[in-house]
Amino acid sequence: MNIKEYFSSIFTGAHSLIKGMEVTGKELFTKKVTEQYPENRAELEIPERFRATLQFIYDEEGYHKCIACKTCERNCPNGTIQITTRMVDLPNGKKKMKLDKYMYDLGSCTFCGLCVNTCPTDAIEFSNDFEQAVFRREALLKQLNYLPEKEKPAPEPAAKPASPKPEAKPEVAEPAKPSAADVQSPNADKKEE
Repeated sequence: MNIKEYFSSIFTGAHSLIKGMEVTGKELFTKKVTEQYPENRAELEIPERFRATLQFIYDEEGYHKCIACKTCERNCPNGTIQITTRMVDLPNGKKKMKLDKYMYDLGSCTFCGLCVNTCPTDAIEFSNDFEQAVFRREALLKQLNYLPEKEKPAPEPAAKPASPKPEAKPEVAEPAKPSAADVQSPNADKKEE
């Protein structure tokens, strides 16, 4: 190493040191933000897009939209979701796959969101409840369809529309049939002549 390279490396090192101190100096005078968790739970703001745990979306009547297609189970890279289904007979005689258990293992979830993005009926979503600490690993295994499933009411048979009464056709006066007296025979005309 010659003298030129030696002094060049000293100036380069000093320049990078000054740049680093500049960043540190800016951070020294910026306002500090410290969350006083868990004391500030009431005013804690969690971003809406934060992914914490998977949950079913139930409507106000207590129904979920899951059709047990198992798309989320197939797309999960870790095998976090296990779906158990059963076949049921419908009133019209057809069979349909129904959801029996939707098991979700929070301990192995990577929160990638593939299950939510690929659900064809938008039946699942991530909540932003981040407090999921437990003492036993078994407590991380959750059944998402925890509400007892209500049977949807069978569709009522469509009432046959009352057949409209046939409209009364306007009576068309039929031409009166000529009576025997009105009909003159052709021979009668010849006799009068």
